[in-house]
Amino acid sequence: MKVCGFSFIRNAVKFDYPIVEAIKSVLPLCDHFVLAVGKSEDDTLRLVSDIDPKVEIINTIWNDDLRKGGKVLALETDKAFKHISEDFDWCIYVQGDEVFHEDGMDTLAKAMKSFKSDLNVDGLLLKYRHFYGSYDYIGDATNWYRHEIRVIRNLKSIYSYRDAQGFRKGNNRKLQVKKVDAYIHHYGWVKNPEKMQAKVESFNRLWHNDEWVNNNIVSSEVFDYGKIKSLQKFKGTHPEVILKRISKMNWSFSHDISRNNYTFKDRLKLFIQRKTGYLPGEYRNYKEI
Repeated sequence: MKVCGFSFIRNAVKFDYPIVEAIKSVLPLCDHFVLAVGKSEDDTLRLVSDIDPKVEIINTIWNDDLRKGGKVLALETDKAFKHISEDFDWCIYVQGDEVFHEDGMDTLAKAMKSFKSDLNVDGLLLKYRHFYGSYDYIGDATNWYRHEIRVIRNLKSIYSYRDAQGFRKGNNRKLQVKKVDAYIHHYGWVKNPEKMQAKVESFNRLWHNDEWVNNNIVSSEVFDYGKIKSLQKFKGTHPEVILKRISKMNWSFSHDISRNNYTFKDRLKLFIQRKTGYLPGEYRNYKEI
């Protein structure tokens, strides 16, 4: 069984992306890794150049005129995926702010081996923890996605969907997937407030035009982490590759976990989830088999 990882990145230094940790977290499972590096305004290329001999860098240019729905992120994902040669069986996708936890590596490896010959399985579905404000809090409201596809079969009929959160295959069909008991830690909302504000202002321009951004995004020097529905204190462990970054955290964030901004609809959804495990209205861009 041959496995290739893939990802994309641009301006990783400017926006403080843990792309090095992201790639290192999946390398133990990969024979090779393809990273599409967009032309950046910082030292991103130098940052990622010496991660590991397995990592192959392809240089790309983002289409900054494409400002609808984050589609450019999917196109950059596809550039990396299409570059993977046909002799690989599985492809592991990791975004620049995601880190695979090593506790699930053996389980994930066994799943890829187990389903390698089962062509009904297009991909593998992993679990998520979404961190917010600092490395001590995770989002527990219903708007955070609980699972997403991060391992796909090496079929070029598969493509990145919408803003690169997930995948689909020819004729806009959802992938058939198996759920795996392995976690990804999403650190996209854990940054110095100045870096976070810069990222928010920049990335909204991948979804919206200037008029929308000017009318809806408050210009500020720092990001306001207080606008959140609900958080809980994280009591588990972080992946080993992120620990050094965590030790260098240079800002403070605290949150009263006893308080939340749930609507009646939110509370009803959470009640049903606690009782049945089913979350009404959950975004599921896949077919679990």
